[in-house]
Amino acid sequence: QVQLVESGGGSVQAGGSLTLSCVASGTRINFSIDTMAWYRQAPGEQRELVATVSPGRTTSYADSVKGRFTISRNNAENTVYLRMNSLKPQDTAVYYCYAEILAGPRWADYWGKGTLVTVST
Repeated sequence: QVQLVESGGGSVQAGGSLTLSCVASGTRINFSIDTMAWYRQAPGEQRELVATVSPGRTTSYADSVKGRFTISRNNAENTVYLRMNSLKPQDTAVYYCYAEILAGPRWADYWGKGTLVTVST
């Protein structure tokens, strides 16, 4: 069983910064990770893609966060990060970690339970 566990959410004033972390761990199982990503879901809205990072560290970002957010990963530690700068109230959302993982016969999508980020004016 592989799990993704996020940390680092919280409350911050507009213009502030936060760093989210997500670690993939498995109990008595070997696994491989392909794409890792962060999604977010604001109240009353659909879940949206924020940023992705490949195993080779190629990144992509939603237009709304370009220049403010940075995604990175540590392959040795099965961890992905999201550094969020110049936060805006509209960044308020539950942020979910995602990873495409091979832990059995085929690749599958794994999700964390989410961590809340609240940005106040």
